[in-house]
Amino acid sequence: ATEVIPYSVNTPLFSNYADKLRFMRLPPNTPAVYNDSTAFDFPVGTVLIKNFYYLNDYRKPEKGKRIIETRLLVHQPQGWEAWPYRWNAEQSEAFYDPAAETQQVSFTNAAGKKVSLTYAIPNKNQCKGCHSQGQQLVPIGVNARQLNGDFTYTDAGTHNQLSYWEKNHLLVHLPTEPGRIPKLPVWNDASTGDLNARARAYLDANCGHCHNRVGPANTSGLYLHFQEQDLAHLGVNKSPVAAGRGAGDLQFDIVPGQPQQSILLYRMKTTDPAIAMPEIGRELVHTEGVALIEEWIRKNSF
Repeated sequence: ATEVIPYSVNTPLFSNYADKLRFMRLPPNTPAVYNDSTAFDFPVGTVLIKNFYYLNDYRKPEKGKRIIETRLLVHQPQGWEAWPYRWNAEQSEAFYDPAAETQQVSFTNAAGKKVSLTYAIPNKNQCKGCHSQGQQLVPIGVNARQLNGDFTYTDAGTHNQLSYWEKNHLLVHLPTEPGRIPKLPVWNDASTGDLNARARAYLDANCGHCHNRVGPANTSGLYLHFQEQDLAHLGVNKSPVAAGRGAGDLQFDIVPGQPQQSILLYRMKTTDPAIAMPEIGRELVHTEGVALIEEWIRKNSF
């Protein structure tokens, strides 16, 4: 649809190895307003769209894909509202489904291995588990640091997304000096940042939406958003608020040089739903993400 704009983020949230296609629709002649830290200020009537899908065979994309779910965030006069849709087996239509669902998913990964999982589609209320900030439902990834990157548009070629949005009257108040616009590294691309920057980007995308001062995990004292500078709040030699099974009987969230003694890594490496982090949308361990954070803790003296 001509008014629906595709976009991407620099470092996405891991969701059981699902790929995602993201789109935005703004009401006519009403742009979003830039800011440099949180999600942009989007006008009432904005619809943010995210499709979750798997290629049938990641070695052969021509074999097609299976879309599992589509999540909408709709900006209503009273605030943002989540609308979850589940795709049918025929891949011909998606139906509004506010209740939690599970689906059996299988695909062949890039290494040729068959992967099978029980994919859990969150219910409408569970969206608040990630999207709440200060008791309000808000978007997450549509911020300057995530959107400051290139995107190849079907009709316009490759452009910086923020510049494209401004040029097409989708965004106002973008700084004129590109160096003033924050940019999140791509977590698995060493050309975009050093180990510390990429690990922090990964934690920001996967943990920071909850683990910040106004997020659902604010009482933990563990703040993993990209802007956090206090090492104690970042988890370095920090004792957890609650000990026991969830902490794996370990003492500190991050132990410099000792990833296997760090609660942060312990919770990333389990699929036990009572322990695993993030709490929603992760039934598989992200092997590559775990390796990044493990290397970061092992090599970083903080």
